[in-house]
Amino acid sequence: MSEKRDYYEVLGVERNASAEDIKRAYRKKALEFHPDRNKGAPEAEAKFKEAAEAYDVLGDEEKKKRYDQFGHAGVGADAFQGTRFTNMEDIFEAFGDIFGAGGGGMFGDLFGGRRTRGGKRPGRDLRIVLELGLEEIDSGVEREITLKRLEHCTTCKGSGAKPGTSPVACATCGGRGQVHRSQGFFTMASTCPRCRGAGRVIESPCSGCKGAGGTQEKKDLRIQVPPGVEEGMTIRLSGEGDAGEPGAPRGDLHVVIKEKEHKIFQRSGSDLMTEVPCSFTQLALGDTVELPTLRGKAEMTIPAGTQSGKVFRLRGQGLPQLEGRARGDQLVRVFVQTPKDLSERQKQLLREFEKLEQERTGKKSFIDKLAEYFA
Repeated sequence: MSEKRDYYEVLGVERNASAEDIKRAYRKKALEFHPDRNKGAPEAEAKFKEAAEAYDVLGDEEKKKRYDQFGHAGVGADAFQGTRFTNMEDIFEAFGDIFGAGGGGMFGDLFGGRRTRGGKRPGRDLRIVLELGLEEIDSGVEREITLKRLEHCTTCKGSGAKPGTSPVACATCGGRGQVHRSQGFFTMASTCPRCRGAGRVIESPCSGCKGAGGTQEKKDLRIQVPPGVEEGMTIRLSGEGDAGEPGAPRGDLHVVIKEKEHKIFQRSGSDLMTEVPCSFTQLALGDTVELPTLRGKAEMTIPAGTQSGKVFRLRGQGLPQLEGRARGDQLVRVFVQTPKDLSERQKQLLREFEKLEQERTGKKSFIDKLAEYFA
């Protein structure tokens, strides 16, 4: 087994760090390695557990004193490992309260659906992906969606118990949700295997929900999407997730924006980019062309002598900036479209043009220079 790391090193704090600094450092580590943010990454889960173990010691004044004096041996490192936190739920139960009761704020999203010590389990957060086209993003849109979410059972009102009965205190843990056992000088705590931390058990389950307390029901919701949203942005609808235990808040619904690929435009922030094929004569002689925009059409002047690859900017023809009045621009790249299947007359005219150009400038063509190089 690899040697255990120093707990101060795990949390990234100095030995003279204050209790608040230690708590803040643990919050940061828990956010970084939280399993909901690192799905399928066992190394992140291991670091998450390691940070919880470090905070369990450094966040407790007595344990911290013993650790400072005797190191891992002072807190029973060998006995401690693997028994204090047997699973991820133990960690959330042990430290959920330092992130705010009910799982509110930033950690409400990450720890949604977790039980805090002494509290009821809030509802689980839900997540859906909403696909939008650039035209919808440009103007903003209201969408109606249908999702399935957990609702309180109408028969038992969410208690999970048969009407006329109630859940009773768990005999195994005495209603505490945890069981304790002594090992040497230390007492180890773990989630009660019978009630799974609830502190209560249902002896007569409800026939409507089989003791679950809730059923999956369809719900229609209208989502207002503001103009200018971007790929990956999340709209949070508070209280539209799964129902929590009776008396606990519902979870939230997180709507993740996904942009549909557009046939003409590519997006860069609030700017739109497109390419326009032009003939050689249009670029050489200049022209005025009509271009598509998200809101109709616009005219653009191409000056004479424009080189292929030149980018023009149409001011204000891009997307609106989120929570702002300004709009981005439409960037238009022009390029020469080489004609195919030329007629003999067209070929003749092009050869005449090349000859006249060489006579006018006195410059040799690239082909001529190449021939001289290999001569």
